Amino acid sequence: MYGTAFAPEYQGALSEKLDVNSSYEDVLAAAASALADADTALDRARAALALAEAHRRLGQVEEAQAAWRTSYRSARTAGDPDAMAWALWSGGTLARQCGRLALARRLLTWAVNLAAEGCDRIAHGYALAGLAETGRIQGDYAAVAELHERLLEQARKHGEARHMVWAMSGIAQMHRNQGDHRKALELFEEAARIAGEAGDARGRAWSLRGVADVLSLRGDPDRALALLTEAEVTFRSMDLTSALAYNHKMRGNVLFRAGWYEAARATYGIALEEFDAIREPRGAALSRLGLVRSRARLGGERDETLAELADLDAAFARIGLKAARETVAASRAEVMAETASVAV
Repeated sequence: MYGTAFAPEYQGALSEKLDVNSSYEDVLAAAASALADADTALDRARAALALAEAHRRLGQVEEAQAAWRTSYRSARTAGDPDAMAWALWSGGTLARQCGRLALARRLLTWAVNLAAEGCDRIAHGYALAGLAETGRIQGDYAAVAELHERLLEQARKHGEARHMVWAMSGIAQMHRNQGDHRKALELFEEAARIAGEAGDARGRAWSLRGVADVLSLRGDPDRALALLTEAEVTFRSMDLTSALAYNHKMRGNVLFRAGWYEAARATYGIALEEFDAIREPRGAALSRLGLVRSRARLGGERDETLAELADLDAAFARIGLKAARETVAASRAEVMAETASVAV
C-alpha cells in the first residue's frame, strides 16, 4: 500500500503551503517570501532549498545555482547534516540537468554520506535516487539496476508513492533501452496508475511519456501522440519547463518513427529552442540529433549530415551518454549504407 504523494523538498512552514502539484511560479513566490522572513539558519536553508528547486524546474540555472549554495551554507551554519544533504541533492540534480554528470555524481555522493549521518531517511533516499538516475542516464545499467530495485523495495515498504513511481519508471526505462518493450510498458503503466491514485500529477505525466515512447516503438503512434498531449497539459499547468521540452522531444521521436519526417523536424526544432532557452545541453543535443536524422530522411546533404553527426558524437562523449552515441553510430552507418547503395 502507499499513501498520497508528498513533496519532502518543501520543509518547515512551506510544507503547509505547498504540495507535490504546486506550480513552480507559486513555489518561487512562497519560497522567496519564506527566505525573506526566515529567523534562523535552518529556516533559511529550507526556504532556499525550495527556491533552488523552483528555479531549477523553471530552467533558471544561475538562480538555482545561487539558491542551493545559499541553502547549503545556511544548513552548515545550522550544523544540520540532513539540511546540508538536501541542498547537495538539489545541487547534484541541477548539475545533472546541465549535463555535468561527473559533478552530479560527486555532489550526490556527498549528499548520501551526509544524510547517513543525520536522521532524515527521505533525504538519504532522494540522494541515492539521484545517483541511480545519473548512472541510468549515462547508460551504466549494470551499476545502478540493483540500486533501482532496492529503492523500489524501500518505497513500497514505507508507502512512498512518489518514490515508487520514480523507481518503477527508471527500471522501465532500462528495460525499454535493452529491448524488453513488454516489461517496460507494464512498468510505465503501473507507475502512471500509482501516480494517478496518489495524486501525483507530475509523476503521472512523466509515466505517460514513457508509455507513449513504448507504444510508438510498438507501432501505435496515434495513441502515443494522444498520451503526450495529455502529459503536456500537466507540464504546462505546473510550469515544468524542462519536462515540457522533453515531452516535445519525445513527440518528435514518435513522429520520426512513424515516418512523418517533416512534422518531426519541426517538433525537434521547437524542443531545441526550449532546451537552449533553459541551457540544458543533454536535451538540446538529443533534439539536434533528431533534427539531423529528420533532415537526412528528407534528403539532406550527405557530407553535412556526417559532419553534424560527428559533432554530436563529440557532444555526447563530453556529457557521457553511451546510448546516444550508439544512436549516432547507427545513424552514421545508415547514411553510409544509403550512399553505397546509390553508388552501386
